[in-house]
Amino acid sequence: MRYVKWTFFGLIALILFAFFDYTLPRHDVVRIVDATTQRVDMGANAWFFAAPDVGTGTTGANGRDVKFIQTIRPDGRPLVFRNEDTGWGWPPYFKVNSFDLQTEASNLKSTSDNPKWVMVTRYGWRNQFFTIFPNAVRLRQVDSPNATVFPWVNVIILTFLAFILFMLRRMWMQFRERSIDPMLHDMGDAFDRADAQAHDATGRARGFWARLRGK
Repeated sequence: MRYVKWTFFGLIALILFAFFDYTLPRHDVVRIVDATTQRVDMGANAWFFAAPDVGTGTTGANGRDVKFIQTIRPDGRPLVFRNEDTGWGWPPYFKVNSFDLQTEASNLKSTSDNPKWVMVTRYGWRNQFFTIFPNAVRLRQVDSPNATVFPWVNVIILTFLAFILFMLRRMWMQFRERSIDPMLHDMGDAFDRADAQAHDATGRARGFWARLRGK
């Protein structure tokens, strides 16, 4: 039973980690090489794309045009972002400026000989096997490929959630102490009384049959 319990809690922890790792904002310093739009026919990976841009519709039943920002990391590895509105959906970035962001990306394009380093705020994952891309939320030019930013948003959100979980645990412990534990104690006393009564009844029955055999 202990293994089942820890397996359950382990799965819950893994799901929560994946959820926050996908949803919370992260920052990448890159060099933008192109900003394009192409049609994507979505299949099982549709879960990892946002809805169509606010105010527009799809171009087909399972496909539509998606804006992409193609970049190069400081170590030379490519990293491609999608650029989609989130609107009022999830995750709650309330992004409605994907066309403006695409224009900014085009304006920040540079070459390896004269690089412009850009910090991209994004959420999501890049997975080549499933053809999924992180969604760019904000672009900001920086002076160095080593530029960093302290993740204030992540710290505030995780601290708030930790506080909520702490308060929920305290409320549960108080509820358990005031309601469940006394009820379990009363049930235990009732079982003990019933067991004692059953034991006494058994003793009396044995005595009765012993007296009958003695006669």
